[in-house]
Amino acid sequence: MFSRFRRVRPAAADVAAISALDEPTRRRIYDYVCPKRDAVSRDDVSADLDIPRQTAAFHLEKLADAGLLEIEFARRSGRSGPGAGRPSKLYRRTARELEVQLPERSYDIAGSLLAQAVEESDRTGVSPRVCLARSAAELGRDIGVAPDATDDELMVALAECGYEPRIEGDDIVLVNCPFHTLAKEHTGLVCGMNLDLLSGVLDGEPDRARLHPQEGYCCVRIARGDR
Repeated sequence: MFSRFRRVRPAAADVAAISALDEPTRRRIYDYVCPKRDAVSRDDVSADLDIPRQTAAFHLEKLADAGLLEIEFARRSGRSGPGAGRPSKLYRRTARELEVQLPERSYDIAGSLLAQAVEESDRTGVSPRVCLARSAAELGRDIGVAPDATDDELMVALAECGYEPRIEGDDIVLVNCPFHTLAKEHTGLVCGMNLDLLSGVLDGEPDRARLHPQEGYCCVRIARGDR
């Protein structure tokens, strides 16, 4: 259910699309097109933004190439058949969602877990925190590694989830917290959820995961198994 939690880094296409907005005129055109209910033409952009039509066409095509705009063709006059003229090339914001967060965050996963916990609590009468612990552990088991997995295999799984694991002494430490801002604002709730999740990943040895808050690290540390 939460398999998309395992993602190593933002898709290259998403990074390229966001980079395309760095050019000021292109960003201005994108901001103009986005709120429009109907697709717009090159002439619309040129007239409303007071830029040359050729410039409008160039940047609209760049935005389309980056996947930020969709292209469609339509006759705006409503006429069809001979004499109706060629269809106009029109642009509208794509329905595609882009996500680029560095370092990697997974607030959507936290939101899904929290929503699921509230719904289960309403349905069963069990405390939301208990329901959240169950949901997080279930997600961890879904991600999980085999009981006899090596530390290297575990670290691969953790890296795929964005934790940026490192070896420090007898522990595997997590340099990045996928729930960083939420953990700062709701420390007990979110760090507890994170511990339950990682204990689920270590389903065969859940006691290896423990809370150990430290500046610059995720709140959970994992005892190494390959010692």
